[in-house]
Amino acid sequence: MRMLLKGNEAAAYGARLARPQVIAAYPITPQSPIYEKLSEWDGKGTLGARMMRVESEHSAMAACLAASMTGVRTFTATASQGLALMHEMLHFASGMRAPIVMVNVNRSLAAPWSFWSDQTDSLSQRDTGWLQFYVADNQEALDTVIQAYKVSETVLLPSMVVLEAFYTSHFMEPVEVPEQEEVDEFLPPFEPAFQLDPLHPVTLCQTVTQAQYAEFKLMRQAAMEQALQAVEAVHEAFAGQFGRQYSILECYRHEDAEIVLVTAGTIGSTARVAVDDLRATGRKVGLVRIRLFRPFPKAALMKTLMHARRIAVIDRNISPGQEGVFSEELKSALYACDRRIPVFSFVLGLGGTNVSPALIKKAIKMTSEMDQPPMSPISDVEEENAA
Repeated sequence: MRMLLKGNEAAAYGARLARPQVIAAYPITPQSPIYEKLSEWDGKGTLGARMMRVESEHSAMAACLAASMTGVRTFTATASQGLALMHEMLHFASGMRAPIVMVNVNRSLAAPWSFWSDQTDSLSQRDTGWLQFYVADNQEALDTVIQAYKVSETVLLPSMVVLEAFYTSHFMEPVEVPEQEEVDEFLPPFEPAFQLDPLHPVTLCQTVTQAQYAEFKLMRQAAMEQALQAVEAVHEAFAGQFGRQYSILECYRHEDAEIVLVTAGTIGSTARVAVDDLRATGRKVGLVRIRLFRPFPKAALMKTLMHARRIAVIDRNISPGQEGVFSEELKSALYACDRRIPVFSFVLGLGGTNVSPALIKKAIKMTSEMDQPPMSPISDVEEENAA
C-alpha cells in the first residue's frame, strides 16, 4: 500500500510491522513523532506491543535491555542528547548481545542548542558495539528498520537505524508500506538462544576474569565481522520478498569516475543531482553513499574506490581535533591499499545547514584543483561561482 508519510512515520510503520513486544521511549525533538505515532496505535488497541512510558532515555534503553533478555523483540527511538544519555546502557546492550533495534534521528549536540541535523550524535557511539545503518529517504527508513531486526537477531547485536532531523524525519514522501503478512514471512518471531526464565534461573552480566572479559569482547568483534555477510544476505532476501534492492554501499555512476564523492545520509541523495550535472559537462564524477557504518565495510570500499584518482568525502559531522568521521574511517580503510589515493575531507552541513548541489559541485571542483589534501578538513566552501 502506497502512503504519503513523513520519515518519522515511516520508521514507526517499520517498527510496528516488525511486531516488537515491548516499546520503551522518552520523547525528544525531532524523534517525538515516532513515539507519538506508536502511542496513537497503542491508544486504538492496534499496536500489539506493550508501551513503556519511562522518565529518561537511559531508562528507555535499560527497559529494552531487560525485556530483550526475556526473549522478546524490543524497540525504542531517540535523538541527540537523549542518545548521549543512553551511552552507558548502549555498552550493556551490545555486551549482553541483545538484538534491540533503535531509531536515532540525527540532531546536533549541545552546546550551543540546535534542533537540526548533524551526525555527530550517532557517530559518537561508534565504539559501543552497535550496528549502524544510515538512511537517505523515508522508504529506506521503513525498510531498514525491518531489515535491522533480521540482522540483529542473526548475529545477536543491537542495531541503530539513523535518519536525519527534518530533512528525513519531517519531510513527506510516497512510501510503499508492505502488508503485515509479507513482513511476518520475512521476519518470523524471534527465537532466542538464551533468556531469563524464572523456571530455569540463570545469571547474566556477572563479574568475570581478565581472560574471560577479553574472550567476550573478541566474540563480539567476530559477530561484527559476521554482520557484514548477514547484512548482504538480508538485503538479498528483502529484495526477493519486496522487490526493493539495497546494499551496504549505494554506488552511482562510479564505474569510470576519476573523482568519487563519498558521503552518507541525505547528502547522498542530493549528490546524485550534482553528479548528473557534472557528467553532462563531460566530468568523470561518481558517488558512493555509505549505508552501513558499523561494521565498517572496508573491503567493499577498497574494491569500489581503487580505480579513482581522487576521493572527496563530505561529512555532516566532525570529530573535534581530527576531521569528519567518515573521512577518517575511509582513510584508515584505504591505508592497506597499494595505491595511495588522495582523500579530500569536507565538513559541511553542521547544524543542519543546507548542502546544495552547487555546494557539492564546488567541493568536487576544489578536489580536482588542489595539489594535495590539506591537513585540516575543508569547511569554508562557498556556493558562489560553483561550476
